[in-house]
Amino acid sequence: MKSDKDKPQRLITTIVGAIGVVYGDIGTSPLYTMKLMFSGPLATDPSPSNIMGALSLIFWALTMVISIKYVLFIMRADNRGEGGIMALMALALHRRHRRSHRAWIMGIGLFGTALFYGDGLITPAISVLSAVEGLEIGTPRLHPFIQPIAVGVLLALFSIQRYGTSRVGILFGPIMVLWFLAVGYLGFRSLIQNPEVLEALNPLYAVQFFQNQGWQGFFILGAVVLALTGGEALYADMGHFGLASIRWSWYLFVLPALLINYLGQGALLLRNPEAMQNPFYLLVPEGALYPMVALATLATIIASQAVISGAFSITRQAIQLDYLPRQRMIHTSESEIGQIFVPAVNRVLMFGVIGLVLFFGSSAELAAAYGIAVTGAMAIDTMLAFIVAIDSWKWPIRWATAVMGTFLFIDLSFFAANIPKIPEGGWFPLLLGGASFLTMTTWKRGREVLQHRLQRESVSLGAFLEQIATYPPIRVPGTAIFLNSRHLSLPFALLQNFEHNHILHERIILLTVIFEDIPFVSEKDRLMVENLEQNFFRVTAKFGFMQVPHVPRALALCPLAGLAINLDEATFFLGRETVIPTRDRELNRYQEKLFISLYRNAASPLQFFRLPPRRVIELGSVIEV
Repeated sequence: MKSDKDKPQRLITTIVGAIGVVYGDIGTSPLYTMKLMFSGPLATDPSPSNIMGALSLIFWALTMVISIKYVLFIMRADNRGEGGIMALMALALHRRHRRSHRAWIMGIGLFGTALFYGDGLITPAISVLSAVEGLEIGTPRLHPFIQPIAVGVLLALFSIQRYGTSRVGILFGPIMVLWFLAVGYLGFRSLIQNPEVLEALNPLYAVQFFQNQGWQGFFILGAVVLALTGGEALYADMGHFGLASIRWSWYLFVLPALLINYLGQGALLLRNPEAMQNPFYLLVPEGALYPMVALATLATIIASQAVISGAFSITRQAIQLDYLPRQRMIHTSESEIGQIFVPAVNRVLMFGVIGLVLFFGSSAELAAAYGIAVTGAMAIDTMLAFIVAIDSWKWPIRWATAVMGTFLFIDLSFFAANIPKIPEGGWFPLLLGGASFLTMTTWKRGREVLQHRLQRESVSLGAFLEQIATYPPIRVPGTAIFLNSRHLSLPFALLQNFEHNHILHERIILLTVIFEDIPFVSEKDRLMVENLEQNFFRVTAKFGFMQVPHVPRALALCPLAGLAINLDEATFFLGRETVIPTRDRELNRYQEKLFISLYRNAASPLQFFRLPPRRVIELGSVIEV
């Protein structure tokens, strides 16, 4: 047992780790936020009053949305230590029993998850492009090479995903610590030359900005939101680093570094308005430009890595909650359960990100697509947190409405400010989010229809046991394990095996794997064994949505539940259904085609449940949906 003396050291270690993983996206926002406020598609004139107003908006946006909403309030909504939109949705569903309420909660939760995939494509593209664009500040002749260099960096990033982050992850923290020290130092050098920019922390400058700019000022919020991208990562990664380390690192290190850099960029613009073309890199002393580009590229790779890993993680959660078909997953670390690689998701992200870089060409153009997904997901977080505040925290509804209503007003203001971006590229994350949402809802509905058809054609387990008691079949030595849905009493594979071979194993285990809407299920709660007649046993294995469904390891716990089995002599029987269309449709034609395509391309249960290949027999059947 570790002593109390080790606690400060452990806290420092987790703080450095959190800085390396959690803050990559929001930490690289200074590369493009101020630049796009004064030189982007909806840019405003870099006058002193506008510069001060923009700085005030950034400061108060970071304060209200990140420092207060996420760090103080939403991070209280931990699902047994885990955060993220899936965990928040599970919490919101926990005490809601009315079907209409649950459907509404699941709908907005799934759409928020879908928007996350849109963010997962745009973040690597805009971050890496912004970093590499610093090369043309020092050497304008390098402009034609910006895209190829960015594509090369991204290809390298996606190609190493199969090896996992455990080997290079230890470097993330120190690199990001160096990054924040560098951006803070650059901002401070400029800030001390124009200390009057500190007055921008007064919210009156933000109010005056809106008064002077009118509707143009409102739409500038579409650029301000770029300073908030990655805010949800603080909540999503809470389970990896803990609430304390994330809060300490944000308030004492990351936030001050970001604010000082933004103020420094503002001070530079006050001295030289023409620096609006790239105020971040123009803060850098001439001899340090290329090292800073290299450091920025490393920081953006780390930011992209966090988003990519998050996409893998949320895909696993969606699969285990039955919102996506099973996919082949590779666990890249024996000690860290969360380190996984999903080849299909990696391919989609790689082609999507590189396509964005080639299509938009620059960070300024790509910024038009950025913001819709981020602000939509932030608003959904607030709506789900409102439900949790009432149901789990027991807040009075007036207090919950006042607090969460204020946050929702801010979120929806940012979302509305991004609406003009839709024709310029904002359609992309909405299109991707809509496609992801359609995929998840179609899969969920299709699975329900399939289970209904299987249930309708299944045989009662009780009747089957009575039949073999009356007319005993031949029983052969060994243990047969049939994976079985909890909705069915008798597995199709068992019935097929019996009808074709007219024999049964001397011991039959009907295994049902259930994924609970909590992150983790402890080993003592993993298995439930029920002794049926005729040497039949029903075994239920429970996993959390953050856990690996390793069935052999779960079955190894059977002796503790009173069922002694030798897995080396057991045979796993799997049913493989071929799904075909039917005239008696419960899905519309397009959903039917999509579901059948998804079902045919789903990974085998053999890989998903980590079953030993030499001990598995698959039996096929044809089912109409």
